[in-house]
Amino acid sequence: MYPAPFDYVAPTTVEETLAILAEGGDDAKVLAGGQSLIPLMKLRLATPAKLVDINRLPGLDTIDVADGKLRVGAMVRHNALADSDLVRAENHTMAAAAPWISDPLVRNLGTIGGSLAHADPQGDWGSVMLACRASMVVRRRDGERTVAADDFFVDLFTSALEPDELLTEIRVPRYDGPAGGTYLKLERKVGDYATVAVAVHLQLDADRARIGQAGLALTAVGPKNTRAAEAERMLVGEPPSEELFAEAAQAAAAAAEPRSDVRGSADYKRAVVRTFVHRGLTQAADRAHHSEG
Repeated sequence: MYPAPFDYVAPTTVEETLAILAEGGDDAKVLAGGQSLIPLMKLRLATPAKLVDINRLPGLDTIDVADGKLRVGAMVRHNALADSDLVRAENHTMAAAAPWISDPLVRNLGTIGGSLAHADPQGDWGSVMLACRASMVVRRRDGERTVAADDFFVDLFTSALEPDELLTEIRVPRYDGPAGGTYLKLERKVGDYATVAVAVHLQLDADRARIGQAGLALTAVGPKNTRAAEAERMLVGEPPSEELFAEAAQAAAAAAEPRSDVRGSADYKRAVVRTFVHRGLTQAADRAHHSEG
């Protein structure tokens, strides 16, 4: 099926883009990598009157560190993240997740900002941002605001972005001490959406005896990417142990809201959550113990 007719514009500055979005309102849609939007348009599940191509905007495709944050431009491609030595050094959870994003063709074109703005509950980056306590920098014509990951994902395919706003940057706090993380994903075939996935982030205290910070987030088992908050609370302040990790894994599975479908039953998906959280915590704790932080 062909997309419905639309106007196409390709602004060359952020300011021009914001002006177009302000004028276009709900009728304008941002095009980044297009790996989610174009299929929806071809199915006519999305019918924007105006497509705003932001691929020519400068300064949105950088990865750097500043002010205690790993800063990732919204137009950074998935493969750039997978190949980045800086990401591997700064954030284990992001580094583990990047190669799991769809397939090589999609990773070459798709962007982290587009994925986050799409707010697909089966999308991988949303859970990573929740686990790592990231925040999103959002601009509009009259200013800028920063939105915590917990507030960014509102509902199924619904983010906190307003029609006249543009996601420009993702900021992920740097480790403050020994830390480790991972991303575990079950998919039916290479490049498929997640059946279940789990993002894990752990930070230990200075003597590596207790857990100082914990991040656990679940993919594809609810109407949006979901933080396993109760399981996180169980971990903080406690010495890492297999018994603790098993209890936290059980709590995370209880927090999941999967639905039975062709990928598996709800009970099966909860069992995968439990297994992945336990396994992920074990891997993250081991990495934190052996880290240089």
